[in-house]
Amino acid sequence: MEPTDQQILALLSRDGRMSFTELGRQVGLSTSATQQRVRRLEQRGIITGYRADIDPAEVGRALSAFIQIKPLASGFDRDASQYLATLPQITSCYSVAGDASYLCLAQVGSAEELDELLARIRRELSVNTVTTIVLRTAFKHRPLV
Repeated sequence: MEPTDQQILALLSRDGRMSFTELGRQVGLSTSATQQRVRRLEQRGIITGYRADIDPAEVGRALSAFIQIKPLASGFDRDASQYLATLPQITSCYSVAGDASYLCLAQVGSAEELDELLARIRRELSVNTVTTIVLRTAFKHRPLV
C-alpha cells in the first residue's frame, strides 16, 4: 500500500468526518484526487464503513462488561452467535479459541441489568459465563495505521 493511502487511512481512522479538502491538504493532494483515493480504498474493502462514537453513559449504558461464554456440553450450538446478535446489550461478540467459545462486550445500565442478561444467556444457550466488569478504559479503537 502506498504511503499516501496509509496517511489517508490514519487520518480518517482518527476523524471519519474529515472533509476531502482538509484530508487532501494534510496529505498533499487535490480535493478530487483525495476523493478518488478514498473511493478506491472503499471499493477495495479496506475502508469498510464510518460510524459515530457514542458515549455509553449518555444513553444509559455506563456499565461495560466482558462476558466469556463457555459451553456446558460438547454439543454446544455453534449458531449461538445468531442468538447473541439479538441481544441489544451485546455490542461486540467474538468467536474465540480456548476454554470459552465466545467473548462478548456488553453495555448495560446497571449491575441488575447485567445480572438479568447473564441469566438469560445461561438459560437460553445452556452455558456457563465468566464476567469481567470494566472499571476504566485505558484506550479503545486504536487506529490500525
